[in-house]
Amino acid sequence: MEDGTQGMAMHFNNVTIIGVGLIGGSLAKVLKAKNIAHQITGAGRSRQSLDLALKLGVIDRIDQDAKHAVLDADLVVLASPVGVFETIAREIGPHLKKGAILTDVGSVKGSIVKLIEGHMPPGVHFVPGHPIAGKEKFGVAEAVETLFQGAKCILTPTKKTDPRALEVVKKVWTASGANVIVMDPDMHDKVFAAVSHMPHVAAYAMMTAVAELNTGTEDYLSFSGAGFRDFTRIAASSPEIWKDICLMNRENIVLMIDRYQAALDRLKQELLAGDGENLEKHLKTASDIRRGLG
Repeated sequence: MEDGTQGMAMHFNNVTIIGVGLIGGSLAKVLKAKNIAHQITGAGRSRQSLDLALKLGVIDRIDQDAKHAVLDADLVVLASPVGVFETIAREIGPHLKKGAILTDVGSVKGSIVKLIEGHMPPGVHFVPGHPIAGKEKFGVAEAVETLFQGAKCILTPTKKTDPRALEVVKKVWTASGANVIVMDPDMHDKVFAAVSHMPHVAAYAMMTAVAELNTGTEDYLSFSGAGFRDFTRIAASSPEIWKDICLMNRENIVLMIDRYQAALDRLKQELLAGDGENLEKHLKTASDIRRGLG
């Protein structure tokens, strides 16, 4: 790896991406388009997904054995479901070469960052990351080079994070078009429980609540319009990925579900009481805040 901390002229001879789906595949496309990587190896459990990534030209070679795939890698990206991150880190740790950088794209940090750090040998640098980008559709066929443009990418270094490696990873994400923000890992999990994880739970719950209702001839979903579709769009996201996220950040998510339920209960009581004045006041407050998001 050439020194990438002085300007944008960074270049990795070998990059390994473990989990070549929407995020991993889109990052691979960026690395190729920006000439940041000479060769990209794809690794992961699904041979079908890896074969498709190779056919699409997203990666240059396949190696399903993660230990072997990282042997000569300058940069390794964990882009598989976050629930297997520690297992993979434990597996590949002894095989990472000195000077290699390991980063990830997981949307949970907190304790998993410390666990992964514990599996890194001396001279290997872990820089935790989380690009705030995606679609409700998933898989490498959906990967696009522009996915991260204008998006935020949160990096969550700890006291153990090598400053030079942090700067290199910052520059990788800047090259992708993302706006990089540095945040404490535990604060990251509190923030994203509120603005990402709990909304996904709410969307899944709404789909479950409505899915089995019917009029006697048609199900309710056949009458859904833009409002319902907008609200529940994220419920089409990968169940495997979101199962892991929910379990790994469950304490923060449960706290946010409690807050959400309290807000719903307040609206419920106002409806039962026919309290139009307070109902309108609370609806207006929410409407004004949402309009402010743009």
